[in-house]
Amino acid sequence: MKTNPVIKILFVENSVEDAEQIISLIRNAGIAVRPGRAVDRGQFQQVLDELAPDLVLFNPSVASLPLREVAQQIDASGRDVALVANVTQMDSQSVSDLFAAGVHGVASRSQPRQFITVVQREFDALSTRRQVRRLEAALRESERRCDALLDSSTDAIAYVHEGMHVRANRSYLDTFGYEDFDELLGLPVLDLIGHGDADAFKAALKDHSRGDKAPSTLELQARRADGGNFPASVEFAHATFEGEPCLQVVFRRQLIDPAMVEQLQRDPVTGLYLRARTLEFIDGAVAAAAGGRKGQALLLVEPDNWAATVSGIGLGKADELLAGLAAQVQALLGPDDVAGLLAEHTFGVLLGASDDDAVRAWVARLHKQVTDRIFDAGARSITLTVSVGGSLLAEKNANAEQLLDQASTALRNAQSRGGNRSELHDPAAREKAEEERERHWLSLLRQAMARDGFVLYHQHTISLQDADGDYSEILLRMNGPQGEVPPGFFMPIAEKHGLTAEIDRWVLDKAIAALEARDRQGAATTFFVKLSAQSLQRAELLPWLARRLQQAALKRGQIVLEATESKVVTLLRPAQEFVAGWKKLGGRFALEQFGSGLNSFQLLQHIDADYLKIDRSYMADLPQQPGNQQKVAELCQQGHELGKQVIAEWVEDAASTSLLFACGVDFVQGNFLQEPQPLAVNS
Repeated sequence: MKTNPVIKILFVENSVEDAEQIISLIRNAGIAVRPGRAVDRGQFQQVLDELAPDLVLFNPSVASLPLREVAQQIDASGRDVALVANVTQMDSQSVSDLFAAGVHGVASRSQPRQFITVVQREFDALSTRRQVRRLEAALRESERRCDALLDSSTDAIAYVHEGMHVRANRSYLDTFGYEDFDELLGLPVLDLIGHGDADAFKAALKDHSRGDKAPSTLELQARRADGGNFPASVEFAHATFEGEPCLQVVFRRQLIDPAMVEQLQRDPVTGLYLRARTLEFIDGAVAAAAGGRKGQALLLVEPDNWAATVSGIGLGKADELLAGLAAQVQALLGPDDVAGLLAEHTFGVLLGASDDDAVRAWVARLHKQVTDRIFDAGARSITLTVSVGGSLLAEKNANAEQLLDQASTALRNAQSRGGNRSELHDPAAREKAEEERERHWLSLLRQAMARDGFVLYHQHTISLQDADGDYSEILLRMNGPQGEVPPGFFMPIAEKHGLTAEIDRWVLDKAIAALEARDRQGAATTFFVKLSAQSLQRAELLPWLARRLQQAALKRGQIVLEATESKVVTLLRPAQEFVAGWKKLGGRFALEQFGSGLNSFQLLQHIDADYLKIDRSYMADLPQQPGNQQKVAELCQQGHELGKQVIAEWVEDAASTSLLFACGVDFVQGNFLQEPQPLAVNS
């Protein structure tokens, strides 16, 4: 499961409250934070060593720790840390002075959008620097291994620079009948090519050297030192030799029919390239883009409502339908285009020479061609629509994983709008697309609220200490055009437009109804139900809850309301009043994302929480993170001393479960332990 990275931030800030407000601002932007704070030189060095921060957010008003000292301590630590000045106002002179003193960026907390942009930019730049160092180390190691393996390879391999041999292995010498590399040194590789193929080989060398589009393989007649010829397949790849760019050339005697190789690389049902070969084409396109080539695009094509369609025609006819759809895709391919399978019913299409308008025109032709056609599936005839998501490929996004992610996101966005749509990733239009996406999700959200279009799930919270009864977390989904949608898509929009309190009340009403049904069956059940920040501020929620609980005649404490630590910190007084009122009704309360703030346990002096749900960032790769294990143990110990029970969420493996038990965690929850199940509600 892919998760967003946690940014470790060291605050040089006098006020804890100001630091907490900034943490809340960053988290509200969807960025996970692990904070630390220092106000003097000794504290700064200690937190710098313990936290190993990614960013230092420095407030110039901290007189006890000047900026130059901060920059010097960071330099002395040898760490690559982004130093960002956290200011209230900016003018050209002060910004110049800050940069001269060593900061990498200047962020104004009075301008939240600019502040978040600077923090994200500096973290992205830091991540890129780290990735480059890792890649450089990996490249050096690969070069060492390649050099060691070169001579032991049975393939005939040579390195060529400006058409001349600069390195060749033993197999290469034997293949062409040379005793020693000195005989090849400085010899043009063209001298080893038959006269009839010399022009094609020369053109391929020239294209590869310039980074132009060129074939990766050539079939030709090679010439030995004794003048004899033999059929060979030649492969080209960019390489380096002694730090200089060159071409790696591999000669293979032609013993296998190329047509047979091509056939083995294609799916027998659709005729498209198999996934592995498709990914090779994508890697080649990415490499070409990194070398400066323009005009390439990757498209992902999926039939809409595939599961329902297959259910209607029968699984046995699905291949026939896919083959018909693949034929429509292939009919539109040009000489520079490639199509292949990337998943069971996902086609990847690489357009080799297209600008934005040409890509959109190609997609429009595909939509028309598919919708106009009647597809045969056995004795049945049906129509189909497809959704298409894609991304233009250029030097800026010349990374296979990033390219696939962009195209996949565009595809899901197209499907979320009802299918038979297309979306092309365009960074220049990101802001406009985001506004359109928000309007779309707001419309879906209002429809769901008007038509009872939400669904509840529950996920067991398992006791490690043999607690009595059944405990479950209530999880919300929304019915969307393409199926159920998790709250991460719609709740931020609901919060922005003041709709979360109404959604919370709907969830509470259904959860209470489900508890009523379970009580009639004699099941002792406790539900954990999330509350938004808006609900904590609504005076009418507690009276409504009191009436609803009295009507349901539930036992005290069967509902545990929970809110995130970061929200409670910024709404301390209304949250305190709400929790106190909820306790009078016999309810219990939990703090989520606990341990993520600067003074988590200090918060418990104001909020009477029964449960502490450890921040999920501590669960990532827990068996390989001794520091996280120690932190979890400390949270458990301090929590138990205060009479609180501790819950660990997002537990994803058996090793983590064992470690959490050893740390003293009371409850665990996660997909490894149980996938969320639909909640039966009798209303």
